[in-house]
Amino acid sequence: MSLEQDLRDRSGNVCELCGSTEDLDIYAIPESPSTTTADTHIFACGTCRIQLENPEAVEPNHWRCLNDSMWSPVPAVQVVAFRMLHQLRAEGWPQDLLDMMYMEEDTREWAKAGVAQETSANALVHRDSNGVILEAGDSVVLIKDLKVKGSSMVAKQGTAVRRISLDHENEKYIEGKVDGQQIVLVTDYVKKI
Repeated sequence: MSLEQDLRDRSGNVCELCGSTEDLDIYAIPESPSTTTADTHIFACGTCRIQLENPEAVEPNHWRCLNDSMWSPVPAVQVVAFRMLHQLRAEGWPQDLLDMMYMEEDTREWAKAGVAQETSANALVHRDSNGVILEAGDSVVLIKDLKVKGSSMVAKQGTAVRRISLDHENEKYIEGKVDGQQIVLVTDYVKKI
């Protein structure tokens, strides 16, 4: 069976990213393992292929379709979804999807291999009170009592905050749930667990 037929069968003859049935063709995923099989290709429409190959042509609203396709059981689709969400994360909503996205470890490594490396000058690095780098999904513990602005709540020292998310405009802020309430925390008052 041909590669194209394998992809048509797997996709149900629709774009594996946005579901379009127009102008479908094979898209080879860059930075893939060397095998040329359906495992390293996806079936994509012309609109998706053009935007994947030309970052200047990307229309962020077109990629809201990734909200559904990122849950595909096909690793190749997950890789493309991860890379596009990573590229669009400055829009805000893609970062939320990235924080929710689940992939097997080898699939995540493959996806990260194709993500353009940010220059250190432009990248925000969130660090805890000890200088340890924080990433989305990490767990931290409060190192002092913190009064929560806008409420009478006090977040007590020693409280664990699981699955934090990062502020993408300020490296001093993270978010997490304390006592069921989503709050913003200053990184100077937390320690990574």
